[in-house]
Amino acid sequence: FVLFLPGSVVDATWYTKLGYAGNTEPQFIVPSCIAIKESAKVGDQAQRRMMKGVDDLDFFIGDEAIDKPNYATKWPIRHGIVEDWDLMERFMEQVIFKYLRAEPEDHYFLLVRKHSHKRLLSCHGLIFNICPSTEPPLNTPENREYTAEIMFESFNVPGLYIAVQAVLALAASWTSRQVGERTLTGTVIDSGDGVTHVIPVAEGYVIGSCIKHIPIAGRDITYFTQQLLREREVGIPPEQSLETAKAVKERFSYVCPDLVKEFSKYDTDGSKWIKQYTGINAISKKEFTIDVGYERFLGPEIFFHPEFANPDFTQPISEVVDEVIQNCPIDVRRPLYKNVVLSGGSTMFRDFGRRLQRDLKRTVDARLKLSEELSGGKLKPKPIDVQVITHHMQRYAVWFGGSMLASTPEFYQVCHTKKDYEEIGPSICRHNPVFGVMS
Repeated sequence: FVLFLPGSVVDATWYTKLGYAGNTEPQFIVPSCIAIKESAKVGDQAQRRMMKGVDDLDFFIGDEAIDKPNYATKWPIRHGIVEDWDLMERFMEQVIFKYLRAEPEDHYFLLVRKHSHKRLLSCHGLIFNICPSTEPPLNTPENREYTAEIMFESFNVPGLYIAVQAVLALAASWTSRQVGERTLTGTVIDSGDGVTHVIPVAEGYVIGSCIKHIPIAGRDITYFTQQLLREREVGIPPEQSLETAKAVKERFSYVCPDLVKEFSKYDTDGSKWIKQYTGINAISKKEFTIDVGYERFLGPEIFFHPEFANPDFTQPISEVVDEVIQNCPIDVRRPLYKNVVLSGGSTMFRDFGRRLQRDLKRTVDARLKLSEELSGGKLKPKPIDVQVITHHMQRYAVWFGGSMLASTPEFYQVCHTKKDYEEIGPSICRHNPVFGVMS
């Protein structure tokens, strides 16, 4: 049972994460690129399909592709949409046979798409989920059909299922102690390196019209930390400032409950809170040491005060979440507030969930209080339970959710089979039943 997810990480490049369903983490992570000979006429897909022989086999993927200067390196997916299906098929072929060493005829596939925006592929055996760092335009249902054609005709897979990334993130949250009832209704905050999405899900279906994205994510925190260190620390080699900022962010950063009090803590007893980071100068090979102070909490603070880093966007993440839920149908708002689920590496900062829950609760309570005041005390609104779910699978939440659901017997029942495909055609993959709400 194989599972693989391409996901967006550093610098908006694509990475494919490879592994086996039933595991908690992927076994391989490779760039989603392919290097081909210039003689293969990179821009002419039709002519490439007609070519046979050595050129057709002379290509590399992943890190090998990046290291081939005499080849043309291509990225088949742009902004979350497959632009070159011929190259995509060749990339998938290498991933399946070279990395996973799997026979596709023996595995059911789970295809993953991000929110309401189609991405790409996967399996019970394999999951391909390709996610960009910026929100793409709505992908057409025809792209799902192209994927079905490749899976069933080129790789002869026995079954295929298309899952939604946000739904898998909800499923992954079931491992949390905070979750009393397994549900596929909730608000998913998916924050990676390039962008943060807030996605409402009701009974396993994404409310696409209410999705919002926040132009603040891991990369912005790294850049902001880099700026803070540059202004204060002079001992960092210029060519290593970004790398140092990233290491400081990942090792020392956390979310504080109150900015003023946090500044006071460092000013009063700095030795207790200031940390030291030691790096190696890449040129001289000598050690350099820097003090890490305010940067520890100011970096992640841009989620709650985005104006610190982005003057064009000033809405705190708690207000965005509240706005998303308020835009949803009234009958699902309470369960959406009750099950706010975190997903992605940029939600892993210590106390991020606690701060978000507090700020969101304050916003909700203030609205209820105002409603009561406007009614002259005649209306007594029922309190709204606000709960932000944190769990130890946040970083690979989508991966783990897909791995967990695809490991259940129910998965085989909801997959579209090769027989279905032959009888009906690729249009069967436009719709997939919700499953996974297990007792």
